[in-house]
Amino acid sequence: MNDLRIRGAAPADAEAVLAFWKDAAEGTTVSDDLAGVSGLIARDPEALLLAERGGELVGTVIAGFDGWRCHLYRLAVHPGRRREGVATALLAAAERRFAALGGRRGDAMVLVRNERAHHAWRSAGYLPNEQWRRWTKPLVDVRPPGPPAAG
Repeated sequence: MNDLRIRGAAPADAEAVLAFWKDAAEGTTVSDDLAGVSGLIARDPEALLLAERGGELVGTVIAGFDGWRCHLYRLAVHPGRRREGVATALLAAAERRFAALGGRRGDAMVLVRNERAHHAWRSAGYLPNEQWRRWTKPLVDVRPPGPPAAG
């Protein structure tokens, strides 16, 4: 694993990340488009961590910190590169990032149906928290306040 390189994403990586997620990630979200990934990279390029081996993208994780909580999303490893320590290296890098930013606890978004991911997260020391349920609301149709419509 000594040839594995972990780095923050750059604007030029956005399209490659989206293509990678189509093969390696489980499911899609409303943010899985060029604007969403580019916006993440522009706002906090170190939040999107990329794992490369021999110049090839082999894994990703989003390690977002909002100043209060540490959130992990999109831990994905190329199907042909699983069980090679890529996810372990990505999570270690994410946890170092969180510690440097003052984070105290990481939480991970994991699909209920993704049993393979459950095993990976558990082996990394993360446990499901049955006390909490995630509530979501798509904001696609929410518009920022502006002048009233002419009528």
